[in-house]
Amino acid sequence: MGKVSGVFLLVGICLGAVMAMLLVPPSRSDTAVVAAPASGAAALTVESEAAEPPPSEPPPSVPPKSSPQPNPGKPVTGVDPKTLSGLVPDGQVSVVVFDRLAKKTTVSLQADRSYTSASLVKILIALEALKAGASPGTVQRMLSVSDDGIASELWTAHGGPAIVTRWATKIGLAGTRPPEDPGRWGDTRITAADIAKVYRYLLEQVGAGTRTTIMRGLSGATENGSDGIRQYFGVPDAVGDLPWSIKQGWACCRGARIMHSSGVVGEHDRHIVVVLTSQPTSTTYPGAGRRVTDVVKALVPALAAG
Repeated sequence: MGKVSGVFLLVGICLGAVMAMLLVPPSRSDTAVVAAPASGAAALTVESEAAEPPPSEPPPSVPPKSSPQPNPGKPVTGVDPKTLSGLVPDGQVSVVVFDRLAKKTTVSLQADRSYTSASLVKILIALEALKAGASPGTVQRMLSVSDDGIASELWTAHGGPAIVTRWATKIGLAGTRPPEDPGRWGDTRITAADIAKVYRYLLEQVGAGTRTTIMRGLSGATENGSDGIRQYFGVPDAVGDLPWSIKQGWACCRGARIMHSSGVVGEHDRHIVVVLTSQPTSTTYPGAGRRVTDVVKALVPALAAG
């Protein structure tokens, strides 16, 4: 019985060897074709498992294809311009943030879209009036309390629509136009890109006396305008303890409620911030102002950068 068992054992071993030769693939390339990996990382994993015995510990997991990938178009500040429009439902919003220290625009959304200026044109009126010798105190009051009566007097005295044309040419404001009705200075057409240029010109090119007068008016902005509208929406309500100087704009209701917040934020007036909005007339001034504040709050990472 022992010899018979030995014969059977020897036959079994031979048969096993033959079967193994028939079943083992002739090369690793056949394994790669059958496994058809979805990525280079997966291909390495498949080949490694076919060629080597299982490791004593499980390998690190490969991130799934659906894992979020960095957005190369997203600003390094963390502000995503594409999300800002959602903060002004049923309206339009344009945004520009310019870092004067880095000398670059850090946020831009619909920067060339056209809006009526409301009181933002008062900066151009101030530039023209001071050039013509107007009282600095009068100009500062026009700016700080957004006094429409003073603006109308200076507008009429110094050329009306020609003010806009002259300064648009001087500064290079491609999207700025005088109002169709010469008496309605608040209907001047502007863009966020142009208002940012106005601030750059004011801070970097005008004479020291003019700059000081205008900036004192903007930094001394009162909480309520001369018409009683609260003008601390947007930049003042959003930026916390950061220093600011502002010129706000609001108007209603020739087809839309206009709410603009613009100015400079940070030490040494580092960041120029412009937020222009056109909102439904069904909104209230406080409600529209809160939306502008929400937009500026979303910009705070850009204002705190550096």
